[in-house]
Amino acid sequence: MAAGVDSDVFEQLLVTVERFARERLIPAERQVEEEDNIPEDIVVEMKEMGLFGLSTPEEFGGIGINVPQEARLIEALCYASLTFRSLIGTNVGIGSQGIVMDGTPEQRSRWLPGVASGDVITSFALTEPDNGSDAAGIRTSARRDGGDFVINGTKRFITNAVRAGLFTVFARTDPDKPGADGVSAFIVPADIPGITVSKPDRKLGQRGTKTSDVIFEDVRVPASSILGGPERLHQGFPTAMKVLDRGRIHIGAMAVGQGQRMLDLATDYALSRHQFGKPIGEHQLVQGLLADSQAELHAARALVRATAETFDSNGKAILEASCTKYFCTEAAGRIADRALQIHGGAGYMAEYDIERFYRDIRLLRIYEGTSQIQQLVIARRTLAERAA
Repeated sequence: MAAGVDSDVFEQLLVTVERFARERLIPAERQVEEEDNIPEDIVVEMKEMGLFGLSTPEEFGGIGINVPQEARLIEALCYASLTFRSLIGTNVGIGSQGIVMDGTPEQRSRWLPGVASGDVITSFALTEPDNGSDAAGIRTSARRDGGDFVINGTKRFITNAVRAGLFTVFARTDPDKPGADGVSAFIVPADIPGITVSKPDRKLGQRGTKTSDVIFEDVRVPASSILGGPERLHQGFPTAMKVLDRGRIHIGAMAVGQGQRMLDLATDYALSRHQFGKPIGEHQLVQGLLADSQAELHAARALVRATAETFDSNGKAILEASCTKYFCTEAAGRIADRALQIHGGAGYMAEYDIERFYRDIRLLRIYEGTSQIQQLVIARRTLAERAA
């Protein structure tokens, strides 16, 4: 079981993050939405708070929280717009955890201090134009050339690519092995020749979050760039799955934080908006919307925290993590819909925050494994465990 940080220290950190989200980030949300960018002074503050290094071990300059602590902190941070979390998210989660989990001592000591400080932004380059959920179908190639590998291919929807100093790139190193068996993970600095990062995508929501295509053209890296060292050749897929399992707990916590914010907005509106001579919150059908949202939010929070404890204790939680990602993100979508409905016509107007949250929350059911992929994982593991 990961020790994490001392409980008293953690509680102080949690209070600090809660205050930061409410007093600093929420007032900046509309500026981020309008400018499609996070103000640099907020970036600096997040670095100074150590938010980029939440999950990086202390020996490399991070805070070293465990998974249950991460879930609570991410929930607190995501009471504010998800865009702010996206800035640190790859450093805390998928962009760095491969190095933390499977990196060599040399790879950890070289990269993790910069990751923890926020001086190095990491990106997780797995998804491709034709392969998102089907990660085993990766077409990006890494051809051996002497003591090096030459990478060619295109990655899509890569979060923080325009900011990245480092990519974890998944590429096929054995073209004769189908599926996952021939895939390796590489640690690739962003400034070496042959890497082109496209302009940021235009998206439905989460403006200020940067995703882009990343094109690799004859990018030459040494064999020592294989994540975990040359002995982990063709072992990239297990690393990706471990990273994504932890990431699914992280996304569940995001959904809970946003769910709480949306429920609070809807409750405040139900108390202040009057129809038929009384606050709309006194009407039973509106109360039903609030009650369903509150019940699902409590269930989602409990599931995230239980799964985080399981992951921390066992080092994995494959079934539980998929259940968490699936239930929590779908529940957040339903809470968003109810919250907007409570606002009535006002909820459809951009001057009300719920309109933005309604757009932002939709992505959670898609990335890092769609709801349909989670259903497959859940069903297959349920069947396999029962059969055994």
